[in-house]
Amino acid sequence: MRKPFVAGNWKMNKTIAETRDLVSQLSEKISAITGVEKIICPPFVSLQTASALIGDSDIGLGAQNMHWEEKGAFTGEVSPAMVKELCGYVILGHSERRAYFNESDEIVNRKLISAQKYDLTPIVCVGETLDQYESKLTREVVSRQTSQSLRDVSPDFAPRIVVAYEPVWAIGTGKASNGLEANAVVKDVIRPALTELFGLETAQAIRVLYGGSVTSSNAAEFFGQPDIDGALVGGASLKLDEFAAITRAAAG
Repeated sequence: MRKPFVAGNWKMNKTIAETRDLVSQLSEKISAITGVEKIICPPFVSLQTASALIGDSDIGLGAQNMHWEEKGAFTGEVSPAMVKELCGYVILGHSERRAYFNESDEIVNRKLISAQKYDLTPIVCVGETLDQYESKLTREVVSRQTSQSLRDVSPDFAPRIVVAYEPVWAIGTGKASNGLEANAVVKDVIRPALTELFGLETAQAIRVLYGGSVTSSNAAEFFGQPDIDGALVGGASLKLDEFAAITRAAAG
């Protein structure tokens, strides 16, 4: 059985003061929800504040990105060693990183190898754009992203990886894929690509999330699908009741 997983990606939202308020209230709402792995990913400047507030609770903390090098002349970047001091998780290859900062599958892969080295649990994002979706290129694009982004990983580390399928056309648009459509991509595209990389047993052990306009209203539709193991939640993770309801839905 794959344990359900819900991650809140705050993106570029919340100051340190706002983080303090949100984490304090959120912790009260979701700490008692069991049977689901739950993490939050605030901006870098708020990670230390969030870490102190989370304390020894079962809420995990993740970074939204990182560089692949341990240190060096990379102005404005954050290294895996820095992330590791505060976090157990890191989001890699989010569609906004791929689109706005030209992150390729090769770059995502280098970051993944670095996450492995630093014992960080990676959430690796894959997904097609609207043009690719309308051109019926979903299978080709998502298969390639999965295969290239996750290559050269140790078989022992592979089960730790979390993959997030996020159709880009559904992110921040209010348009969500439906449960059957999203599950078909996971079952027929992502898991076969994982099987080719790691073998059937490991591919079945890797958790695959759905991301893209997930709300409390549609969460159960996605979580009820056999190959979807949770969600990477964007805007709704900034709303206390919404994120709590999504987390409860994942816990079943």
